[in-house]
Amino acid sequence: MFLLADDISLPAIITLVLLVFVVIFMLIVAAIFANFFRLWIQSFLTRAGISLFDLIGMTFRKVNKDVIVKSKIMCVQAGLPDEITGKALEAHYLSGGNVPLVIRALIAANKAKIIRLSYREATAIDLAGRNVLEAVQTSVYPKVIDCPAKNSGKDFLEAVAANGIQLRVRARVTVRANLQQLIGGATEETIIARVGEGIVSAIGSAEDHMEVLENPDRISKAVLARRLDSQTAFEIVSVDIADIDVGENIGARVRADQAEADTRVARARAEGRRAMAVAAEQEQIARIEESRALLVAAEAEVPKAMAAAFNSGKLGIMDYYKMRNLVADTDMRRGIAGASASTPTKTN
Repeated sequence: MFLLADDISLPAIITLVLLVFVVIFMLIVAAIFANFFRLWIQSFLTRAGISLFDLIGMTFRKVNKDVIVKSKIMCVQAGLPDEITGKALEAHYLSGGNVPLVIRALIAANKAKIIRLSYREATAIDLAGRNVLEAVQTSVYPKVIDCPAKNSGKDFLEAVAANGIQLRVRARVTVRANLQQLIGGATEETIIARVGEGIVSAIGSAEDHMEVLENPDRISKAVLARRLDSQTAFEIVSVDIADIDVGENIGARVRADQAEADTRVARARAEGRRAMAVAAEQEQIARIEESRALLVAAEAEVPKAMAAAFNSGKLGIMDYYKMRNLVADTDMRRGIAGASASTPTKTN
């Protein structure tokens, strides 16, 4: 063995090492080529413009090269603008966007020829959390929203006309997505709330409920005239009254409740006046008793005054008897007058 090793020259060893490195390099190149050849040949044949080095770079940047290549091929085949480059697709992918969904939405908008949607707007809508493909489809094929919503627990919207009759209405709102206001625009819940408010206002402004029953389209015209789709992600195409029924006579019930309330108020006021009269009567009785007490106190002073007059000689015994006769005569006259007044007069 040692003799065999001594027989090998240094150039031979170098050549062998180089040969091993070349083989390893060729194996690496073959592995890379085998890994990226399918995608590269697809890109080359479709003129997608994604090179082999771009595919290798995607691997290092943690980008799904299958998604980028297929999306770019869809762009080229659909004839989308050249601004949608592989770098732009990679940037949207790294931002967390759904690249295939955005491309399909752009293709649908381009084929429709009635929708203006740029790549920048589509990516912004996608990054905002909205389904851009569904928005494009809604723009092409308007959707119908029930008002009130099916999951709201209500079957009808209830409104009262000026004559007090309640009407129960169910409407269907046809809307089209407004792509330019999709970011930051209000959703379906706002449309349903605004349309419900418009229906209630339109019915409330009617003088008679028969006017609404005869012309239900006046509700639709009133709602559309108010531009309720402002600052929303949708454009209202039409508002159709699906059903309208007559409910309760709210006005009569309100008037009956008001009359009952007025009666209670009148009773309370009368009871208050009666209580005040009773209180005034009791005050007068108390005053009479007070006057009687003063009279008794004054009469108690008379004997004292007479005794003082006897002691001072200002009142004699004859004067006292004259005064008593006068009092007795007065009491007799009062008694006769009282008996005459209480005895009824007899007529023949």
